[in-house]
Amino acid sequence: MINFDEANKKGKEAMDAMLKNYSEVAKGFQAIATEASEYSKKSFQDVSSYVEALSGVKSIETAFELQTNFLKSSYESFVAEATKMSEMYADLAKTVYKPYEAPIAKATGMSMPTAA
Repeated sequence: MINFDEANKKGKEAMDAMLKNYSEVAKGFQAIATEASEYSKKSFQDVSSYVEALSGVKSIETAFELQTNFLKSSYESFVAEATKMSEMYADLAKTVYKPYEAPIAKATGMSMPTAA
């Protein structure tokens, strides 16, 4: 016979785990959206400051130096942000995958690597 109490308990545990994971995934997407928004705001402020500084330049040499510095800092900022965002997406992927680790390991008979 089927033990309905046990089946009910297992179903509730599975639902609780799914809702917890859903909450963690939603938080991950929210963190990514917040980070992207903050980067966009900072980038816009940097461009505004650059244009303002460029408008007050008196010589071509100064304009060239200002432009070079702006491009260098923009590139470095972009690379740092891209690295940070890729790490956030990788963490999100691990969070999404986490509930499936145990069932996949059990089904395949393999142990799954754990995150350090």
